Amino acid sequence: MDWRTLPSLTSLKAFAAAAEFRNLTRAAEALNVTHSAVSQQIRGLEQHLGTRLITRTRHGISLTSQGEFLSAGLLEAFAEVASVTESVSSAESVRPLVVSATPMFSSAFLMPRLSTFIDEFPNTELRIDSTIQAVDLKPGGIDMAIRYGTGRWPGLVSQMLLPGCLTVVASSELIGNRVLTNPAELLDFTLLQEQASIEFDLWLEKVGIPPEADRRVVRMPGNMLLDGIRRGDGIGATVPAFISDELKSGKLVALFDDPIPQIGYYLVTLPGPVRPAAKLFMQWLSKSISEYEKSLFRWTPAHLL
Repeated sequence: MDWRTLPSLTSLKAFAAAAEFRNLTRAAEALNVTHSAVSQQIRGLEQHLGTRLITRTRHGISLTSQGEFLSAGLLEAFAEVASVTESVSSAESVRPLVVSATPMFSSAFLMPRLSTFIDEFPNTELRIDSTIQAVDLKPGGIDMAIRYGTGRWPGLVSQMLLPGCLTVVASSELIGNRVLTNPAELLDFTLLQEQASIEFDLWLEKVGIPPEADRRVVRMPGNMLLDGIRRGDGIGATVPAFISDELKSGKLVALFDDPIPQIGYYLVTLPGPVRPAAKLFMQWLSKSISEYEKSLFRWTPAHLL
């Protein structure tokens, strides 16, 4: 098909609407344009085809023989286009919204507030893909991801949700009345660390504790890590928003923290149009962050102010 020789879609739609209603005013209303715009488009189509398509009558328009022939084909073709696009739109609207997030983020931040999303949007089916892998986003597959990092992933669009602030915490029962002033004192306790995560290791090096230092380390999935910290199995590091209730109640104690500008949890999507369900989810999740949770970070991105 030579697309360059086809008349403009706008002119074809204007003529098809006029042919359907046999009236330019009604065609203009259906297309949400002016009467003169419809007339101009039809004149342009007639010039392109080199033939007259309509004649004006006292009560509207009538079609020439060429106009009748063209309108029959166009109305059938546009009906098929409407049917196909409606099928695609309907299939997309009922497809579950698929969100990829790490096990720690899913269990600690997302799940405790998910019931409010379900209450607000009961017709949106949600599927959480919980994995530590940075999964590929594909149309018709995973719609969006919540990733930890700098926000710079080639070919993707990112928006910060939670700023990074590595906070070393422990159960108040484990620490008791002890006040830790030197990070080296952490080596007196078992260190709980998330699998496939190096943030705590890097922070320990940053504060002068080398990798070869004598330490007891247990690595586990992120959702198990927080449970271990709460039980007093050891000391760990996490994002303060994940344990905001325990920090507020005093069940957990923040021992050290280290703001990490530009690093945090980001909402990540493919460039281009975003599904309405994904937009709703992103807006809801951003608004769900409480004022207290915002106050736990020592550096604040503009969108959290």
